[in-house]
Amino acid sequence: MTRAAAVLVLLACLWYFPLPAEPTFRVCGFHWLTGRNCPFCGLTRAFFALAKGHWGEAVGFNALSPLAFLMCLTLFWKSPVRGRVWASGLAAFGIYGVVRILIPSA
Repeated sequence: MTRAAAVLVLLACLWYFPLPAEPTFRVCGFHWLTGRNCPFCGLTRAFFALAKGHWGEAVGFNALSPLAFLMCLTLFWKSPVRGRVWASGLAAFGIYGVVRILIPSA
């Protein structure tokens, strides 16, 4: 029961608070050093968009944001599925990171 309440509180906070489409300053060390987005750039804004139901906007911020959102929600589950979701999710982020670094967006 407390896990479900924690998920609901988290989703309510993400839904309630607005976030700008473009950050005022970037806290990503990789972006500071290289000028390119890392695999996790845009996830915070994407989580806020997903909580509001704006799936297209979230995917625009980070293509793997629905997977990352699912991975975070599995932290509240006690299930063997959680390990498989995290293993496949981390592999996907590794591949996505290489692609995102080598092929910068326009």
